[in-house]
Amino acid sequence: MYSLGSITAAALLVLPQVLAHGGVLSYSINGQWHWGWKPYNSPSGQTSIQRPWSTFDPITDAGSGSISCNNDGSSSAAQLTTIVAAGSRITAYWNSVWPHPQGPMLTYLANCGGSTCTGVNSRNLKWFKIDHAGLLSGTIGNGKWASGKMIDQNNTWTSTIPSTVPAGHYLIRFETIALHSLPAQFYPECAQIQITGGGSRAPTSAELVSFPGAYKNSDVMGVNIYSSESMSSSNYIIPGPPLYGGSGSSGNGGSTTPATSATQPEPSSPPPSSGTVNQYDQCGGIGWSGATGCVSPYTCKAVNDYYSQCQ
Repeated sequence: MYSLGSITAAALLVLPQVLAHGGVLSYSINGQWHWGWKPYNSPSGQTSIQRPWSTFDPITDAGSGSISCNNDGSSSAAQLTTIVAAGSRITAYWNSVWPHPQGPMLTYLANCGGSTCTGVNSRNLKWFKIDHAGLLSGTIGNGKWASGKMIDQNNTWTSTIPSTVPAGHYLIRFETIALHSLPAQFYPECAQIQITGGGSRAPTSAELVSFPGAYKNSDVMGVNIYSSESMSSSNYIIPGPPLYGGSGSSGNGGSTTPATSATQPEPSSPPPSSGTVNQYDQCGGIGWSGATGCVSPYTCKAVNDYYSQCQ
């Protein structure tokens, strides 16, 4: 494993104003390294599996036109695509050391619907979430977050391409949302991949979202990690749609279950039931087709319209 410190150091020497920010700089896929796009450099001559992006500055508006892939949605003039077998793990590397340990980690896929993603604008795609993790332990204001775990893991996050995803050309979107400031800060980057050997489980309509559109500013802007309420609350909802397939995190995020945000009222709960679903697993929500009965003594409680869990 190599260090990205030299890359980051060089960038920061030239651009000291970006010390607090950054993004995904490279990927490891099937033991092979793929350099990301080099922001601030001239796009002329650059080639990468990553979609172009030009600045380390965060996106602070959930409705921004650049929130899909941190650019205008277009591919580069010399865009690359790499082949990834379904079931494989992809590791994204952020600049070292990532400075924002409070916030969730999220990974999305979008099927480009043709023989290539090159030339397809990311803002026109439908995305589904394959991995997420939020507050892992403690309270919103004084707890362990998935982004802190990413930092502990050498500034990396690894997600697995579900084996059930249909083969095809996709964009993969790694994102962290930094909650240390108001408004919150979005850091998404995308790469082009061709998934091979997949399954036949297409995402449901409830699992598909657009960027912009997947998030509302109220989803994240109301989370003040410094408030007295946040110091005592551990209820945090990870923004976005339900996970593809209703699974838990496919990556390395630890506890991945969304909980009720301290800034939102808790939805009414389904009636108690007994069954086979374990504690903290999904038991209901819009589009959910799995089991709904929880093992004793847990009951199925609604977190939001799309997600209920056994608690």
